[in-house]
Amino acid sequence: MINVKDHNTEWLFDPWSHIGPQRFKLLDKSWVQIFRKYLFEKLPIAKVAEHFDAVMGRKTKELYAVIGALILQQIHDLSDFEVTMAVAFNIEWQYALDITDNSDKNTYFCDRTIRRYRKILIDDGLDKMLFEKLTDTMIEKFGVNTSKQRLDSTYIRSNMRILSQIGIFSNTIQKFLKKLQHSNSKLYGLVMNFGIRYLDKDSENLFSQVKPSCSSKTINDMAKDILYLVEFFRPYKAVRNLPEYGLLERILNESCSVTVTGIDKTVELKPFKEISPDSLQNPSDPEAGYDAHKGKGYQAQIMETYQTDKGDDRSVPDLITYVEVEPAHIHDSHALIPAIDASSERNCCPDELICDSLYGSDDNVQAVKQSVEVISPIMGNSIIHEITLDKFEIDTVSNFIIRCPEGSVPENVCRTRKNTLIAKFNKNACSTCPHLKDCPVRIGKKASYLRYDDKMLRQALRRAFENTKEFKDKYRWRAGVEATMSHLKNDLGLKRLRVRGFASVRFVVMLKVLGLNILRCAKALGFPFFKPVPKLCTSFISFLESVFTFCTIFCCQRSFFINNRQLLIYNFSYFCPSHQT
Repeated sequence: MINVKDHNTEWLFDPWSHIGPQRFKLLDKSWVQIFRKYLFEKLPIAKVAEHFDAVMGRKTKELYAVIGALILQQIHDLSDFEVTMAVAFNIEWQYALDITDNSDKNTYFCDRTIRRYRKILIDDGLDKMLFEKLTDTMIEKFGVNTSKQRLDSTYIRSNMRILSQIGIFSNTIQKFLKKLQHSNSKLYGLVMNFGIRYLDKDSENLFSQVKPSCSSKTINDMAKDILYLVEFFRPYKAVRNLPEYGLLERILNESCSVTVTGIDKTVELKPFKEISPDSLQNPSDPEAGYDAHKGKGYQAQIMETYQTDKGDDRSVPDLITYVEVEPAHIHDSHALIPAIDASSERNCCPDELICDSLYGSDDNVQAVKQSVEVISPIMGNSIIHEITLDKFEIDTVSNFIIRCPEGSVPENVCRTRKNTLIAKFNKNACSTCPHLKDCPVRIGKKASYLRYDDKMLRQALRRAFENTKEFKDKYRWRAGVEATMSHLKNDLGLKRLRVRGFASVRFVVMLKVLGLNILRCAKALGFPFFKPVPKLCTSFISFLESVFTFCTIFCCQRSFFINNRQLLIYNFSYFCPSHQT
C-alpha cells in the first residue's frame, strides 16, 4: 500500500513550535531550508509508487521522506546505518523530511528499507531525473545565469581493489568456481582439482606473493586454466549463462591470444601494449576502465556555471548543470557535444564554454560553433615556422590567401579535389625574400607554393588568439572548476565511493553533485559552506585512546598517580576495548 503524506496542507497547531526562534533562524539559512522549501515536493514520487500496489499489501515508508533521506545520505557522505541514526535522532533531518510524528513507524528506516528504495531509483534511472529536475529548480529560484560555463573531468575510484594481472586472473577464476559450487555442485565436482588450488584459504595470499621471477610462469598457467574451464563448460548451457563464465571468456578475448592447431588450442598472453584500456580491471566491478594517467575506475564529466562580474554579491551561486559518469578509459574529447546537447534540452546551454585542450579539438569546435563559443587552447606545437598562416592576409569567405606578410600577391590560388588549398607565388620574389627560411612557402621548379587546408588555417588563427589578452582574460576562469572537484572529493566523499558497479557509481555521483548544488545555494543565503563533521564515535574513542596512552606513560613516571593507575585503566578500558590489558 502506497503511503504518501500531504505536505501542502497547513497545520492547525505547528508541530515544530518547540524549536526556538534562534534555532529556526539557523535552519532558515541552512541546507535544510533549501531542501525543504524548494526541492522536497519536487521528488519523483509517482515513479517510485509504480513499484507498489495502491491498496493491497503493507504500507510503504512515507515516500517523500525515504527518497529525501537517500539524497541527504550523499550530501553528508553517510553509511546506511548512519542514515538510520540520522533519521531517528537528528532534528535537522526530521525537519528537512517533514517528519512530524516521532513514532518508530515514521522515524526508523532499517538498512533493508534503504537498500530497497535505492535499488528502485538505480534500476529506473531516477538519479539523473533527480539531478536535472532539482537543479533546474534551483537555477530558476536563485536566478542563476547559465550563459558562461566551464567543463572538466575528475577521476573516481569505486569500492574495488586495484589488482595486478595475476590478481585479475585468480579472482575471476575464484569467482567462477564459487558460483559453480553453489549453483551446480555436480558440475563443480568435475573440476574439483581447480577448486582445491584456487579456493583454498591460502590461495589468495599465495597468488599475491608470487616472486617476480615466477610471475610469468604463474600467469601463463592461469591462462591455460581459464582456457580449459571455458572449453570444458562450453557445452553446458546452464554454465554458459552465468555472468562469471562470461568474465572468463572476456579475459581470454581481451588479455590472451588463442591459437587453434587442428584439435588442440594453445593460449598466450598478449603484450601489455595490445591490451585494451576497457579490459577487465576487477571481476567485482566489470564496467570499470583504465587510464594511464588517472588509474583504474571511473570519471565524471562536470559542467558548471561561473560569473565574471560577481564582485561582493554572493547571493547567486555557481551551480553544476551537467554531470555524466564514464569508465576511466573514455577520452575527454567525446564529452563536449553530449554535454551541450543535454544542457540544450533543459534550456541551460552556455553561450561560452571554457574547457581544456582535450575538449577543444577542431572537430568539436566546428560541431558546436553555431550555438556555443568554445574557449580552449589547442593541442600540439604552437610554432613550426616563425611566419605562420595567421600572418597572411586571407579572404574570410573562401579562405584564399590574398597577400603574404611581405606584401606579395599570389599568382593563383586554387582548391584541389581533396579540399587542399594551394597558393602559387612568384619564384623570383620568394627567392630574394629575407624571411624565406622562416616562411611556410616552399620553392618549386616553376614557382613557390604554399599548401594548406581549412583546418590548418583555423588552428593557426586559434593559436594566434591564445596569445591575446582577451583569450587570457576569458580562459583564466577555467581554474575555478578545480575547486569544485576538491569540494566534491574532500567534503562530499567523491574520491573513494562505498559502492561499485557502473549503475551504483552513477547514482552516488549524481546525488553528491546535487548535494553540492544544495550546499552552494545555502551558502548564497549566508550559511557557511558545510564540511562533514568527523564521526563522533571514532573521534571520541580515538581521543580516549590518546588520553589513556598519555596517562599510562605519565603514571609510570610520576609516583603521585601510581595508586590511581588501576582505576584509570579500568575507566578507559570501558570506552577503548583495544586497551583492556
